[in-house]
Amino acid sequence: MLAELQTSAKQILLGNAMLILCCAFYLAWWLVAFRPDNPIKGFKSGWLLIPAVIFGLLALIEILRGNNCVNKAEKVIDGSQIVLFGAAVYVALLLVTSLLLKRQVTTELFLIVGWAVVTLLELNSFFALNCLSKTAVIVFAVITLIFAAASMVCYLLYYKLDGLKGCADGAVPLVLVVIMTAAVSLTVILKN
Repeated sequence: MLAELQTSAKQILLGNAMLILCCAFYLAWWLVAFRPDNPIKGFKSGWLLIPAVIFGLLALIEILRGNNCVNKAEKVIDGSQIVLFGAAVYVALLLVTSLLLKRQVTTELFLIVGWAVVTLLELNSFFALNCLSKTAVIVFAVITLIFAAASMVCYLLYYKLDGLKGCADGAVPLVLVVIMTAAVSLTVILKN
């Protein structure tokens, strides 16, 4: 099944597996460090961020390596356009959320936009590699944007919630990333 895939597709899938591991460690940290009853603070829970960061960086490297090996002419959109659009969206959201909505800026804003950009890049590459149909790419792209919007709602609501609601709100974006990453990966694997 996987033997038939091109090396670049395998790299992206490996990156996706590492992204899921990143989210698992990040989610584990979040749930113990921000649980309403007896949260575990400091290094007793913070060590979970070490593998989260390592797997996150390795995921990004593998996904981008795979994307960079794909023929640009076969992609639907030039990847640099996706990155530039993502950067513009990030700056706009940063300004709107911090200046207009007075929301404290945290790393999660960058992670939400960055995840959406990376997912759109890999969908573009999977199409070019004939691993996903145009319909599948469009459906996954729309779901990615919906999940990113839902994550932004969670980002904006977080400081207005407390207790279990705040803990659950912060976990939602991580769960959405895992769902999307697993769905795209499984679709590619099953199609090929």
